[in-house]
Amino acid sequence: MQIPRLSDTVANGETPGILFWVGCAGSFDQRAQKITIAFATILNKLEIKYAILGKEEACTGDPARRAGNEFLFQMMAYNNIQILNGYGIKKIVTACPHCFNILKNEYAELGGNYEVIHHTTFLQQLIDEGKLKLKEGGSFKGKRITYHDSCYLGRANNIYEAPRKVLEILDAELVEMKRCRSKGLCCGAGGAQMFKEEEKGTTRINFERSEEAIETGANIIAAACPFCNTMLTDGVKNKEKEDTVKVMDVAELIAASME
Repeated sequence: MQIPRLSDTVANGETPGILFWVGCAGSFDQRAQKITIAFATILNKLEIKYAILGKEEACTGDPARRAGNEFLFQMMAYNNIQILNGYGIKKIVTACPHCFNILKNEYAELGGNYEVIHHTTFLQQLIDEGKLKLKEGGSFKGKRITYHDSCYLGRANNIYEAPRKVLEILDAELVEMKRCRSKGLCCGAGGAQMFKEEEKGTTRINFERSEEAIETGANIIAAACPFCNTMLTDGVKNKEKEDTVKVMDVAELIAASME
């Protein structure tokens, strides 16, 4: 894929409209890489001017801060802020709610002030502007889709409508889980839980959430977070439903349906 690097863009005297912040999951996790590719495909098809930092991008420090290592978080954040400010970045789009939340709400106190947009909100804006058009009788016509609210998108930032509005244009049937929107259940990966051993209990939180999603009768569980995607995929595998229920990111659903 032709993905513009910010260093090359600036060296050529151009300024990209947006910086696509890929994030650790989107860079290194094999499953999440597909989400990154899907979103980049959409940007390329619509000829949107963007760039990525590439090797200059480091972890935002979110897992470190959530796990209580404030010193490590601040070191990582200062390093990122220096690079972003050095390039004069104003607008960032990311497909990870964890990156989105920390860049938007927690970098400002360290000198990093940016307009940060989650990719579902960005896709909704493109639809509203009439730039994003889907092929007739799309790939998901007649399918049932249930959307899982990720904590850092929903409760933390009050973004409930954008992902649903994006899914609405797919011509599929949208069904809600009993626990949704502000009462949605966490997938079990937030707050650095992804990287630690779980405490003992009667069930795993991602198994419980996946069961709720499967009970809706949906063929597709739509997520908007790479961590949620991993946890829900594991939950679907645990119920041995991976042949009939797919976990997909909102960007993947749109990329597969575009003209």
